[in-house]
Amino acid sequence: MIHRQSPRMVLGAGGALLLIALVLGASSGAYAISTSQLWGVLRDAWQGAVQPSPEHLVFMNIRLPRLLLGVAAGCGLGMAGALMQGLFRNPLADPGLIGISSGAALAAGVTIVLGAMLWPALPRTLGSWTLVSMAFGGGFLVTLLIYVLSRSESGTRMALMLLAGIAINALAGAGLGLLSVMASDEQLRSLQFWLLGSLGGARWSGVILVGAVVLLACAASLTLAAPLNAIALGESQAALLGVDVERVKRRAIVVTAFAVGSVTATTGIIGFIGLIAPHWVRMIAGPDHRIVLPASGLLGAALVLAADTVARTAMAPAELPLGVLTAFIGVPMFLLMLRHYRNRI
Repeated sequence: MIHRQSPRMVLGAGGALLLIALVLGASSGAYAISTSQLWGVLRDAWQGAVQPSPEHLVFMNIRLPRLLLGVAAGCGLGMAGALMQGLFRNPLADPGLIGISSGAALAAGVTIVLGAMLWPALPRTLGSWTLVSMAFGGGFLVTLLIYVLSRSESGTRMALMLLAGIAINALAGAGLGLLSVMASDEQLRSLQFWLLGSLGGARWSGVILVGAVVLLACAASLTLAAPLNAIALGESQAALLGVDVERVKRRAIVVTAFAVGSVTATTGIIGFIGLIAPHWVRMIAGPDHRIVLPASGLLGAALVLAADTVARTAMAPAELPLGVLTAFIGVPMFLLMLRHYRNRI
């Protein structure tokens, strides 16, 4: 039996794990950087001293943006998973239930395979942001479609949203399969690399954009902590306590769509972080969303950084797809969770 820990201890442990993951990620890779060299690079950067050393160039230009993108991605996915589990009142819920990742994947696939034929002028307008913009738009539109399909006279029904999400996810998978058949060898490689997830394409402009979106989403999610605690008692009881349940649902879905959409559009699909991180936090800290939401973000960021470090070093100089690695870790954990909750679902 796991004993519940105090909120301060849980948040402190999450911050410590994230710090350890950052240090390991910064020092590990095809070009190893020792701890003393790492502190030296950070000190020089803080003082504004430009050093031409290899470790300085590798860390500042390649590794640091990758680490910060991993923090933003993990934090966004972990927080979104906590929101969805609170909204569905189910510890097995995941942001993928509302179709964000599948919608982004389908839009990216259409852009990669058919973009030159359908929108020849788009790259001239958006440049290198074409794929990211289309993927984010696809994820948001699919989420909006699922939300509309789940509406009824009595409000948003979460069971309908789940069924609509399953159907749309299956349709997106079929569309991606068709695009894979139609794609050329080069297009197929680009599509598969994007679908398997990676932090390898990190660049400062993308890090700043995703970081800003995730930061705003996390701030917005914290305002939903108290209403989600009330909804955990049941929607009727929450309404009696003065909670506008429909408004909370809309805000939670929009916040999740922005966070996961921006992350997926930049990194590709990174699965199971939004499922595992909130579940572990709930096991340790309990169901209070005032603790679950920030702690899930911290743990999600630490998990993504740890997985990315393994992906970069396990078969160096080759790199494992990050989404594949998180699936290998996440699927056994999901099955254990199913076994634990088999009498409750």
